Amino acid sequence: MNQPAIRVLVADDEPAIHRALRPPLVELGFQVAGVSRGEEALHALRAGVYDAVLLDINMPGLGGIETLRRIRAIAPKLPILMLTVRDREEDKVEALDLGADDYVTKPFSTRELVARIRAAVRRVRAPERPEDAPIEIGEIRLDPAKHIFTKRGEAIHLTRKEFDILHCLMSRAGRVITYAKLLTAVWGADYREEVEYLRTFVRQLRKKIEDDPAHPVYLLTDVYVGYRFADAQMLQEEANGSGGEDAGAQGGL
Repeated sequence: MNQPAIRVLVADDEPAIHRALRPPLVELGFQVAGVSRGEEALHALRAGVYDAVLLDINMPGLGGIETLRRIRAIAPKLPILMLTVRDREEDKVEALDLGADDYVTKPFSTRELVARIRAAVRRVRAPERPEDAPIEIGEIRLDPAKHIFTKRGEAIHLTRKEFDILHCLMSRAGRVITYAKLLTAVWGADYREEVEYLRTFVRQLRKKIEDDPAHPVYLLTDVYVGYRFADAQMLQEEANGSGGEDAGAQGGL
């Protein structure tokens, strides 16, 4: 049975972006509507039904960040991907902290964008998983209820904090979690600025869970933004040799 077409709203004030995005997205089976201002995006979302929004972070008028804030108030679960520029990492962090599902940095490849859209929609459509249900990704399995972590069926000892870091990331696999959000979730709000502290834990975790800690495939860094744990689709792309298409996720700290 064919899946229904994914309905995408593109909100960007650059006509070139709309001209570049619409043909390939339509060709791949997406339904695409376009607006150029945040106010128009809000109107479109109230008037129609969409599965995802591509939202430029630097639009005139209402602006991408404020538009994001207002969309989240009326559509808490709608996948929103921010279109950002490479040298504004603080904007990416702010958008993610306000509820954006992901971001794509201009210039971006159509392949990367499509993969991000489909991943965000897939996460929303997936059935709710109980908080303490085991999580399996690739050769890794984390069981929150029993506090057991295994790789290829062999138990690996993790400290309480290491386990909590992985649980936070794996339960949101495929999504980038900002440093501040991860620190707050594991240590509390007083630690939200302690990025170097978190990096030390990540280095130790990679030694335990990665075959090659210098070239991780599971625990990935979004430079200057946060960490994301690879989902099944990302692992498949890595196995097929196309992992380099993901311009945001990197191995460094």
